[in-house]
Amino acid sequence: MERTRGRGRRRAGYRTRLTAALSAAVLAVSGLVAAATTAAAADSELAVNGGFEAGLTGWNCTAGSGAAVSSPVHGGVSALKATPAGGDNAKCSQTITVKPNSDYTLSGWVQGGYVYLGVSGTGTSDGYTWTPSASSWQKLSTAFRTGAATTSVTVYTHGWYGTPAYHADDISLFGPGGDPVQIPAVPTGLTAGSPGSTSVPLSWNPVPGATGYNVYRGGAKVTSASSPSATVTGLTPSTPYSFQVTAVNSAGESAKSTAVSATTTGGGDPGGGLPAHALVGYLHSSFANGSGYTRLADVPDSWDVINLAFGEPTSVTSGDIRFSLCPVAECPGVESVADFKAAIKAKQAAGKKVLISIGGQNGQVQLASTAARDAFVTSVSKIIDDYGLNGLDIDFEGHSLSLNTGDTDFRSPTSPVIVNLISAVKTLKAKYGKDFILTMAPETFFVQLGYQYYGSGPWGGQDPRAGSYLPVIHALRDDLSLLHVQHYNSGPIMGLDNQYHTMGGADFAIAMTDMLLTGFPVAGNQSRIFPPLRPEQVAIGLPASTQAAGGHTPPAEVNKALDCLTKKTNCGSYQTHGTYPGLRGLMTWSINWDRYNQQQFSRNFDAYTWS
Repeated sequence: MERTRGRGRRRAGYRTRLTAALSAAVLAVSGLVAAATTAAAADSELAVNGGFEAGLTGWNCTAGSGAAVSSPVHGGVSALKATPAGGDNAKCSQTITVKPNSDYTLSGWVQGGYVYLGVSGTGTSDGYTWTPSASSWQKLSTAFRTGAATTSVTVYTHGWYGTPAYHADDISLFGPGGDPVQIPAVPTGLTAGSPGSTSVPLSWNPVPGATGYNVYRGGAKVTSASSPSATVTGLTPSTPYSFQVTAVNSAGESAKSTAVSATTTGGGDPGGGLPAHALVGYLHSSFANGSGYTRLADVPDSWDVINLAFGEPTSVTSGDIRFSLCPVAECPGVESVADFKAAIKAKQAAGKKVLISIGGQNGQVQLASTAARDAFVTSVSKIIDDYGLNGLDIDFEGHSLSLNTGDTDFRSPTSPVIVNLISAVKTLKAKYGKDFILTMAPETFFVQLGYQYYGSGPWGGQDPRAGSYLPVIHALRDDLSLLHVQHYNSGPIMGLDNQYHTMGGADFAIAMTDMLLTGFPVAGNQSRIFPPLRPEQVAIGLPASTQAAGGHTPPAEVNKALDCLTKKTNCGSYQTHGTYPGLRGLMTWSINWDRYNQQQFSRNFDAYTWS
């Protein structure tokens, strides 16, 4: 959240980042076209239906993006037409059996803008070639050598996000044919890690020749994995479960492994005793701005959760968080520390929750070292203890969170600022117990944008902060009381309908919230699905007035969003993937700005009929 209205400038910066990401990604791969090698005498054509004369037989295209067409064609009577849409780059692929330690040439004819031809799973250096523009048929070619244990590779074509359809024809993989692929062996060593209240981590031994794994719960498939580990989510606390796993490749699926049992923990209510539908607000306690200072004792009873803004670090990387009341010179009406603490106790006695919010626009926090992590735990604990608070709100913005190059899987992050934050919060949760309230207030750039972009991307060049809250949310989902993404100061964001949605109306709030409650593939990768949160873990974050932040949503539009999400009425053009009567409520920036605006936001919440 911001201290002044000036954060509106981020909107233009948001578009610039996405444009720069695309340009950098294109530049990063220039000059990588490899020269074809001369095929040996025993080599043969290995691609199946490379001319698409039999439609898409032998090919898999993402999200129904591909089709065989009769014009334009390079040879024969058919060619591939594939159309990128939203987070899908229209990838069409085929897995082909090859021999280890052998040379191959991949080639094909393409037409269109930003067309890629590549190969993965080589066991050496995967390769690709591309053209930024081919107004007529253009040949692409690259060569590669398989590794010592490689028995199959995947060849593919794809376009680029948001660009028109491309065409491909006469795809060829030339080289020595491999032995027939065998169905992989049954996985062994299936083990359950420490269960949470709603999740169980699993791991098993890798299976030679497997390209993926399926996980079963009680005999029903619940998830897939590309590596020999997975976390099953969406479980019920204090419940026993049985799990099995299979290995898969192009030849088929193995039999199920020996079962392993695990019982989820009791967990308790991570909501910490919140009402079924709660109103969350930020109170400017450590600074002043145009909204004026509001004493904690004067906060209306409408507010169920009061986030004290802000605790800030002594330096960006110190992890040492400090909180103090606004100076008298800046806030003439500020209460004494004793009166402030008394007001906290009074609010808690009335059933309200008071949290310390860490970060904000000016409070950049980077826990890049274990020393910073430990200082964070110690200093935040001191604030919570000194003021007798109910929990913690994470409002990391700006450059606090980012993903290092190569950190591509939100389920197993490796970037120190991510790993250390998760560890620190888990330590605090363990210290204060089940009633400790944990909330987060990320911007859409760090969460929903992850549907299209994650970190620096597969070729580098993207903003490394894109989607960077996702691993934090995922790792802490069993401890998370509320996630209230800021539906303001945001550029247009793509929803699950693959359409862009713009802040300021019901449509934006509906689409962004539905993503969290439905789950979504991160960066379009169907093997990396961000699992849905429970409705009671989600609130909609909105500005209290036009002065508070860009993207103010009028009360009538707020009510439309609530109607659609909780009752499936007044939905407009976007149709949700479910009905969520348990949606926890609303968050706003801020209590001060709501008071300045004659309490329009909180009065509307109080008057809304939830059922």
